[in-house]
Amino acid sequence: MASNSGQVVTRFAPSPTGFLHIGGARTALFNWLYARHHGGKALLRIEDTDRKRSTPEAIDAILDGLAWLGLDWDEDVVFQSERGARHVEVAEQLLAGGHAYKCYATPEELEEMRAAQRAAKQPLRYDGRWRDRDPADAPTGAPYVVRLKTPQEGETAIEDRVQGRVTVRNAELDDYVLLRADGSPTYMLAVVVDDHDMGVTHVIRGDDHLNNAFRQLPIYRAMGWAEPAYAHIPLIHGSDGAKLSKRHGALGAETYRDEFGILPEALFNYLLRLGWGHGDREEIDRDEAIALFDLDGVGKSPSRFDLKKLQNLNGHYIRAADDARLARLVAGRIDLPTDEALLTQAMPVLKTRARDLDELAEGAAFLFKTRPLAMTEKAQSLLNDDARAILHQVSTRLRAENDWTIEALEATTKSLAEELSLGLGKLAQPMRAALTGTTTSPGIFDVLVLLGREEALARLDAQAAPAAER
Repeated sequence: MASNSGQVVTRFAPSPTGFLHIGGARTALFNWLYARHHGGKALLRIEDTDRKRSTPEAIDAILDGLAWLGLDWDEDVVFQSERGARHVEVAEQLLAGGHAYKCYATPEELEEMRAAQRAAKQPLRYDGRWRDRDPADAPTGAPYVVRLKTPQEGETAIEDRVQGRVTVRNAELDDYVLLRADGSPTYMLAVVVDDHDMGVTHVIRGDDHLNNAFRQLPIYRAMGWAEPAYAHIPLIHGSDGAKLSKRHGALGAETYRDEFGILPEALFNYLLRLGWGHGDREEIDRDEAIALFDLDGVGKSPSRFDLKKLQNLNGHYIRAADDARLARLVAGRIDLPTDEALLTQAMPVLKTRARDLDELAEGAAFLFKTRPLAMTEKAQSLLNDDARAILHQVSTRLRAENDWTIEALEATTKSLAEELSLGLGKLAQPMRAALTGTTTSPGIFDVLVLLGREEALARLDAQAAPAAER
């Protein structure tokens, strides 16, 4: 892995123990945008050292979610589990340099230590009992872990790019484990070694990792490695201010795509604005985001996830989306045989009020229904005897219309409404029920044109006819 030669290098490093949740997706986005804005590299590392919980399915879900959001990576994906030998090599270098030591404390001794600390209401931390002892004091062949010798005096300060200057007294840091008794490296060691070897210059992650930065810096310093810049982003909360959970929308990216019908550009934009801002701008596309994004726009307070706001933003992107693309996405959401060409033709009128792909599918379903149409309860209630009499007159008048266009059909229907001394709504309501089986649809003249002359008249006649003939 090469050094970066002054180039900005960021990384997103998820643990594949589940889907790409909304917080992880935002972290990935911020890393990607920062690298793109500065002409640098965005790298992806899968931290799959927990072999029991890291599954191929979870890795695939993360990669799929990132690709759907349009986040691409500049080098091959790094799998942390494949780098164990390198992690051990660095631990041995730290041992040889006197920056780490072997600890032979048994699990029973460590539990006694913690029990005494709990009884004295002290922080639970390793007390350094093997820090300066001679390994020869240990029984021959006794198991041991390797611990880092952290500084004990003074304090460590980090100039965090989001949090500002943060200081911790070194006495609060304990000598944590680098290599377990079975020789396997710990997360804390692996992360530092991988970030260094990948040339990472900026570590952008959730502020729940801020304490880890103070524990990781001593490894950089002991090895004489360049330290990265840190940017710890406040976590996302629910709309009620509580920690984000599934009930707030802490779900996988694929759930927003598959179950909520959200477009990737809408989620991209929403996550961008979740904790980062540029004036009052709400709608920012991908190219603008790259041009505008920098860490000074990231706020220090937790942002609040609001599903309704996401859905409203999604509506904006649906209206802006290509009609043929929407037709492809919507076709699979309609439980009827569909015609993508007809769906594409209908999109300009279907998408004006839809907030998600399911609403689009629901609005388009009338095009593919077969007679006799299933009616919603509300639609059925509109079709009383007076309404059926009106539908008979509407059908008769429209059948005489040779120009089956929106303008001609509207003029003909309005003329009939005036003759009957009725408002246009008195005709449109039963027409909508008869034509779509529902009480909501695109404009009634759009519906007539999209259905076509033959099908539209057949649907009107089916509801205008006497009950015995239906």
